[in-house]
Amino acid sequence: MAMTAAGTRPQRARGRGHLAAKWLGGRTRLAELYQEGAAKIRLPETFDHSMEAVIINTAGGLTGGDRMDWSVVAAPGTRIDVTTQACEKIYKASAGTAEVETSIKVGSGARVDWLPQETILFDRASLSRALNVELGDTAEFLAVEAILLGRKAMGEAMEQGLFRDRWRIRRGGRLVHAEELRLDGDVAGLTAKAAVLSGQVAFATLLYVGPQAETYLGRIRPLLETHMGGASQWGEKLVVRLAAADGFALRKILIPIISALRNGAPVPKVWNL
Repeated sequence: MAMTAAGTRPQRARGRGHLAAKWLGGRTRLAELYQEGAAKIRLPETFDHSMEAVIINTAGGLTGGDRMDWSVVAAPGTRIDVTTQACEKIYKASAGTAEVETSIKVGSGARVDWLPQETILFDRASLSRALNVELGDTAEFLAVEAILLGRKAMGEAMEQGLFRDRWRIRRGGRLVHAEELRLDGDVAGLTAKAAVLSGQVAFATLLYVGPQAETYLGRIRPLLETHMGGASQWGEKLVVRLAAADGFALRKILIPIISALRNGAPVPKVWNL
């Protein structure tokens, strides 16, 4: 605990992790690695030209006032898959809002797949999150973000709280995708509406930006036929929205769609059903 003039102030988690990769000797190799506070990055061995990075919050979750910053830089020609060790848990906030900011730069001819496992929001959690991406002229980018409003199997639900998610994706400095999501106050009442989630408590957004957008659309539409969700494609951009009754049902459809968007490659090994 840290003492202030006003009394006792709870300790807050802080973390900053930075990873940069370069192309050398026919494969993606580490150029820079920085870790501070609760942010850790591990690099499991790979057996092809790509790099896999597993980001870890050693605080074991986030609550009001915590902050995590992540940055990834992929030099031209490199390939990086970024995931998380486990689901990120956002606990009840007694005061303040947890903040997570991610910055990703992808050079020409490079590809980054941003594949964190689900974020679990507990009742009265408060989270503000931002994803900022800069793409080179021929870069590819895949982002997956899945949210669970409590853990249904444990009898938990997010009734009240705040969740804000802000995405800004640019190619060559030009904005190609922007979205804002805000669930505030009566989250259970808001998500019960048919125009929002129709009572579903698990949902995900997948975004691909690159030259294969139209090809990927044809692959994933058959996977969506019996599920609550949809896909749209404009030029080099493909967006997929999914909703499900719980985290297990969401993951069962999420995994094959991610694999389709990765040309058949599986999700990282830390993912499991």
